Amino acid sequence: MSFLELSLKLKGFPFDEAVEELNRIKSMNPVEFRTWQENKKWEIANYHFLNTEFYKSLFSNGLPGRWEDLPVLKKSDFQNSEKKTISDQFDKNKIYSGFTSGSTGEPFNYFKDKYSHAMTWALIKDRYKGFGIDLYSKQARFYGIPLEKKEYYMEKFKDILSNRKRFPVFDLSDNMLQKFLESFRKHSFDFVYGYTNSIVLFARFLKSKNLILKNECPSLKVCICTSENCHEEDKKIISQTFGIPAVNEYGASEVDLIAFEDTEGNWKLSDENVYTEILDEEGNLQVKEGEGRLVFTALHNRAMPIIRYEIGDRVLTEKRNDKLIIKRLLGGIGDSIILPSGKKSSAVSFHYITRDILENSGLLKEFIIRQENPGKFVFEIVSDSEIPEEYLNRIKSKMELYLEPGLEVKFNRVEKIERTKAGKMKLFYPYIN
Repeated sequence: MSFLELSLKLKGFPFDEAVEELNRIKSMNPVEFRTWQENKKWEIANYHFLNTEFYKSLFSNGLPGRWEDLPVLKKSDFQNSEKKTISDQFDKNKIYSGFTSGSTGEPFNYFKDKYSHAMTWALIKDRYKGFGIDLYSKQARFYGIPLEKKEYYMEKFKDILSNRKRFPVFDLSDNMLQKFLESFRKHSFDFVYGYTNSIVLFARFLKSKNLILKNECPSLKVCICTSENCHEEDKKIISQTFGIPAVNEYGASEVDLIAFEDTEGNWKLSDENVYTEILDEEGNLQVKEGEGRLVFTALHNRAMPIIRYEIGDRVLTEKRNDKLIIKRLLGGIGDSIILPSGKKSSAVSFHYITRDILENSGLLKEFIIRQENPGKFVFEIVSDSEIPEEYLNRIKSKMELYLEPGLEVKFNRVEKIERTKAGKMKLFYPYIN
């Protein structure tokens, strides 16, 4: 049993029950499954209509008879609601909670009941099986980590218990990438997991050295890219230089694991946990090939109504055997920060730099960062009122901690921030000479 599974059980998350339910769902034939999913989506909608003040307030005459007539929700609906967004049946101090939007710039506090969270991990365990790994396989983790001492050592302790070694993405200089390589030579990692952009930088480093990572670490089986979409060009260089398959994981912390690429490179939706819809520009179900908007319903979450929830990502679809499938995810592309010293860092660094102002000020709605030149960064902030100077000074201090000293930081309060062509708000705009 992995530490994660043991930890879930000790904290009261019904992991064994979730695994059993997932296996039951997977055993259904296609007709049985479609009936189950149809009933399940209406069951969760009815539950929140009866038990969640926020969701009930969206309707004046009861739930409509057609699913398509239910409103499409966005993060701003939860942010701006004066109604209670948590079900009356749950105490928010006794359920799973998290804070999302480090990558999108939209602060959002979410909640899941313990069964729903257990179903997420049961699904992840199931998808890992297809690549010969499990929740306790040795992981090389290209990820961020808090640099403040208390949080830092807590994360390092969790890494030890979870059988993973973290490769922080704040410094991606050649010297640091060489140290990463030495770690792969010393440890028997089963898989690589982390931010696409940082993994690609490491792959390019290996290419410059004419090295294949699996030759240096023969135990490797797969590389799982998350947070930022790993495009075909990225997957090609990763698979060539790592010597293992590169696959995409697509999820949203407030929803679930949404999709996972299979061994053939096809997107496998998390239909057991999430009802996924692809809408056209008018909000109707998409029936033709082309770009569409993703909308999700968390089928098991009774703590918060994640129902017909639009996260902001778009997809490219195609017809295959008269069925519309996802060909490519269009949102979620990351960038690197190149600093005056020549140091490289992942744009995910800004999640850790801005965490205090996101979680504690309560004022911030949205923000982006523009790098006007190698040493100057401009934060564009949408907020109900001015952000206190103490929070802004804290961001400046953390820029020095996570990036490097001597950077110029400017804050501009704006009324609106434009989205990318893919429909998602891009957090970081790098300087391009």
